[in-house]
Amino acid sequence: MGPEVLSQSEIDALLKALTSGTIDVSSLTEEEKERAVKVYDFKRPDKFNKDQLRAIQMIHEFFARQLTTAFSSFVRAMVSVEVASVEQLSYDEFVKSLVQPTVIVIMEMYPLSSNALLEINPRLVFAIIDRMLGGPGKAVYKPRELTDIERTVTERVVMRMLELLEESWSTIVDIRFRIQNMESNPYFAQICPASDIVVVVTLQVKLGEVDGFINLCIPYFAIEPIIDRLSSQQWFVSTGTKEDEASREHLIKRLLKVKVPISAEIGHADLALKDVLKLQVGDVIKLEEPYSQPIKIIVGNQVKFLAQAGIHNKRYSAKILRPFTEDEDVELQTEEELIHG
Repeated sequence: MGPEVLSQSEIDALLKALTSGTIDVSSLTEEEKERAVKVYDFKRPDKFNKDQLRAIQMIHEFFARQLTTAFSSFVRAMVSVEVASVEQLSYDEFVKSLVQPTVIVIMEMYPLSSNALLEINPRLVFAIIDRMLGGPGKAVYKPRELTDIERTVTERVVMRMLELLEESWSTIVDIRFRIQNMESNPYFAQICPASDIVVVVTLQVKLGEVDGFINLCIPYFAIEPIIDRLSSQQWFVSTGTKEDEASREHLIKRLLKVKVPISAEIGHADLALKDVLKLQVGDVIKLEEPYSQPIKIIVGNQVKFLAQAGIHNKRYSAKILRPFTEDEDVELQTEEELIHG
């Protein structure tokens, strides 16, 4: 469809309005300025929409809260972990932004058919190692590669991080993260082509006077099979259901360990207080119930079962016959009234 052309009468009316001041030229200019122009790079198209990035951010905000507790227990000090940013960029741009040497963990993402990358700032790594080995937690100002002992300690910390990462992602999909390799040179960690789009989640960690960043890099094609599940609404629904189920299971486990008093009521008798005061060892109290009548098993303060009294392995015992119902309660009360009558 071609551009709309004004007639001569419309052009004359417009010129007249501008001359008389009916139309403010400055307002037209401001309206043009208000039109937001978004730059779009066709060489690097956006793969994730805003809702998907928001879902990824919420997943890792939960991960950051868990990581705060885990790091605090590791280093026995106050630690703060927060999500600093979630952005999509090319893998080449991400690699060029890293320092060298650094601590890079290449992770398998099972059952997804790709790897992810976890990069931890060297200052932060050496501060954590120093605290775990009994030091004050000072960072090394000259970054270097890890020794064998430092590598072992770091792997232990990373394995705990991956467990928490699995738990955070479980609200959307069940993913298992496993350490495939550790590198110090970013250019040796090629998990995807340089031009591929990746999502980078940056966590800011503060450990005492030391602060640093943890970067989690996931290629787009790695999570493309589950991209439809990445939505903030799906995250809220899954989180609520999971928390409800987890709370219910936890509550049941705690209840099963609760100790409840159980007693057996063989029978009863009505005695005057003066008779009770005269009771001596060896005296016999005649009960109102016949010996053939089932005894009551009381759980807490309620009758729950009827049982038969007896001896098992030379100890007084009660064999459960059936659950106690309200109808049986009425029948027993009727029998007692007939006996007393």
